[in-house]
Amino acid sequence: TEAPTTTTTEAPMAHPADFNGDGKVLIGVATDGPRDDGGYYQALVDKIEEISADEGFENPIVVDQIDPANSRTELENLVAQGVDIIAIGSEAVARDNEDLFTTYDEIFWYCNCGSSYADTPGLLRSADSGAELNISAGYAAGLLLEESGGESVAFLGCCDLPFETESFLGFQFGLQQVNPDYMVTYVPTGAFPYDFNNVAGATEAYNNAVAEGADGVYPFLGGAANVPIAQLANADGLFVNTAGSSKGCERDDVDYTYEVMFDAGDYVGPIFDEILAGTAEEGGVRRFTVGIDPQVGATFCDASAEMVQMLADFNARIGAGDFGADIGAILGQAYGG
Repeated sequence: TEAPTTTTTEAPMAHPADFNGDGKVLIGVATDGPRDDGGYYQALVDKIEEISADEGFENPIVVDQIDPANSRTELENLVAQGVDIIAIGSEAVARDNEDLFTTYDEIFWYCNCGSSYADTPGLLRSADSGAELNISAGYAAGLLLEESGGESVAFLGCCDLPFETESFLGFQFGLQQVNPDYMVTYVPTGAFPYDFNNVAGATEAYNNAVAEGADGVYPFLGGAANVPIAQLANADGLFVNTAGSSKGCERDDVDYTYEVMFDAGDYVGPIFDEILAGTAEEGGVRRFTVGIDPQVGATFCDASAEMVQMLADFNARIGAGDFGADIGAILGQAYGG
């Protein structure tokens, strides 16, 4: 008689993103803006939901509209739910919680924290340059003023935060590369800090800008405020742009003139490819550079071939470092360096 055959079944290999080893992959999202704002904040949420569905992960846990004063509690609540990855939407949620990144080192921490946030142990962050982005945006606006015979743009922000100053000064610099006589005015619309979705304040600021003769408006705001202001601009015949979203030109409820792309969802794609492959490393930064990375910078929705090429050539100059000294001066003025 033959000895019975013994069959062994190997346990399936754990997914590289199963950082806590519980046999499943669960992503948490923590953002200070609304998950359905149609712009900057929603882009991150939508991409995480898409990745989770495509990869067969658990449905992600999304915590939105986080008050920065309560961010620590909200992050710790996500930790307690067994997440493998936490994606933080902005520095407003990450700030002052840096110890969590190493305390809970079984979690992979990612933040779309921007250029003003320092490299932090235990955290992978994406970053762009607000100055670069808005030099590109300002140049696009300058070409539009040149085409229309206009003279000025209203820049609607929150409350004079340093990164807003960086962005405004960048925009002004880019605008005046087309014509040094072109003007841009910064107008605060929200309460300090991080009140970028104050629709009532933004509407009042917009109406005042129109009364003062603005030819274009830049709603440097969350999607919940950007979209209503863009619709007002459409009704009044002002040119207007997205503030982050790379999907603005596709919309049928708003007619954007150009996009200023720093879309959190676009950043997540290449970064999560590395996270899910197990090759991403915390503690560093993935930078997105205008003129080099297609995810960032200004692009027209509908413009002449000549204007499109002029903007592309200008963006290439940004990527080549032609304005490095000017950007250094902008950063010094914005952050007091």
